[in-house]
Amino acid sequence: MADAEIKAQLTQSAKDAAAKKARAYWMRVAIAIVGVAIVAVIINMGAHGSFLEPSNIVRVLRQITYNCILGVGQTFVIITAGIDLSVGSLVSLTGVTMALFANTLHIGGFPLIALTLLVGCIVGGLAGFVNAVPVVKLNLPPFITTLAMMLMARGLAFKISHGRPIPLNSPDFTNTGIGYFLHLHSILGLPGIPIPIVWMIVIVIACSILLMRTRFGRYVFAIGGNEEAARLAGVNVARTKTLVYVISGVAAAIVGFLYMALFSSGSPQTGNGFELQAIAAVVVGGSSLMGGRGSIVGTFFGAFLIGILYNVMNLLNIESYTQDVVLGAVIVLAVVLDELRKRYLTR
Repeated sequence: MADAEIKAQLTQSAKDAAAKKARAYWMRVAIAIVGVAIVAVIINMGAHGSFLEPSNIVRVLRQITYNCILGVGQTFVIITAGIDLSVGSLVSLTGVTMALFANTLHIGGFPLIALTLLVGCIVGGLAGFVNAVPVVKLNLPPFITTLAMMLMARGLAFKISHGRPIPLNSPDFTNTGIGYFLHLHSILGLPGIPIPIVWMIVIVIACSILLMRTRFGRYVFAIGGNEEAARLAGVNVARTKTLVYVISGVAAAIVGFLYMALFSSGSPQTGNGFELQAIAAVVVGGSSLMGGRGSIVGTFFGAFLIGILYNVMNLLNIESYTQDVVLGAVIVLAVVLDELRKRYLTR
């Protein structure tokens, strides 16, 4: 067989494999949408019809915004078979840092907001870089390095704020925290879209394209699937893994910014336990803790499902301790189903 024919066959095989992977991805997305819709209808029946009211749906979306954005950053890390336990503390540290920085500026409006967010993203990105260095240079477990960063970031947040919330001097952040993008109530009689939800949608779309449609995204999956094979194939493993931790740190900074705008202050108390909720959203969304598999859209639906569960349990007046038990059971169920799926595929 001529070389040209062999090359054409290999190219066609690669295209077929890519098409098969795309069909499998969108099938998972469709299953997730149908699954969430079924769960929502069942929950609505249990909640006496109050769950599917537009105002309640917007409330759920707003509540999951912060968890979803953290989960998006965490998805990149988990697909490379890593984990980032520091994101909750980074929300606190970046929020306090941005509040202190904003209070030193004597400008207002968009320049104030943009510069403050930029500083927060730099702090979050640097923390992600520090997380990555021991992982890629010394081959230390991500669990240990990010746990250390979790403690350091929390301690720094308390130290520079003296343990107290830092109120913002400028009211320019108020619209970002509690404002609305569209006033649908006056147009269609529907609730408006809170600005934090717009942030979440933009980040989900942008990061989904980055993960699924770029060379960097393919490298992330390749490292999670088989790091040594990816290295032999020419993937710059150190740079790719460093970037995923930087992305996770920047995602934490954005959440810190939104929380700071919501409460008009940066607090060292913010972010407690956020890392566990973000990991839960990623796992429930179908990503594998072993690496090599996951999606940003799946993380969104994972966060949405968790938000639905919390919302309906609040509607049913279920106490908070029981809510945590239910969430833990859902996480275990998601991991068990993932393991059963892998065993079925390897038969």
